[in-house]
Amino acid sequence: MHIGIVGVSAEGAALCYRTICVEASSLFGPGAHPEVSMHTSSFADYRRLSEREDWPATAELLLASAHKLASIGADFLICPANTPHLAFPYLESRSPLPWLHIVDVVADEALRRGFHRIGILGTRYTMESSLYPDRFQPRDLEALRPDSDECTTINRFIYDELVRGVCTPAATEYHQRVIARLQSEGCDAVVLGCTEIPLIIRDANSALPTLDSTRLLAHAALRSAADQSLQINNPPTMRDKA
Repeated sequence: MHIGIVGVSAEGAALCYRTICVEASSLFGPGAHPEVSMHTSSFADYRRLSEREDWPATAELLLASAHKLASIGADFLICPANTPHLAFPYLESRSPLPWLHIVDVVADEALRRGFHRIGILGTRYTMESSLYPDRFQPRDLEALRPDSDECTTINRFIYDELVRGVCTPAATEYHQRVIARLQSEGCDAVVLGCTEIPLIIRDANSALPTLDSTRLLAHAALRSAADQSLQINNPPTMRDKA
């Protein structure tokens, strides 16, 4: 099935796209991957609306991309950016196509791996919102955010550096210190809840196991594309239906 990517930042969208194309071989065969299309509005528009916390207007940007992707044949959509998911309540009922929700994908993986108390890293808007807690709580997952000063500093690193593809030792070291502190508060995993944080943090340099929201979303899109392809290419027999 045709995957539609609604991009926001270049770095997050590129990592998601590359993951889909490179890692599809395990499901589709050597060198094979589903059809993939991407559309993104100007990142400056998304940033301006996030700073105003104008999620209804953010929803309109996402919907504009959704309609363009639907018009060229996409079957479902993903958005490899966490903060714009705060706009989903304003768009889901009006979307021309279904979406995979990035937090649900992360929660599924947390449950699969047996995690319970999970630190959330991301933009200030993501960390200080109920985006993760609201979708974690029904699954008996606890979300723990950094303190106010940490949220401010992480947000600065994201917008001043990571979204521009700038990866400094200072940013890496700061995120590592925050993760170590979250570990001291009983967290057993940490969500890389900004799709650029995987540029500097991974399991190898983190005190806690990481839940990489970018790659997890890409993997979920691949599974959905494969499952739907199987349903189309191998329709159920009467025995299956019985």
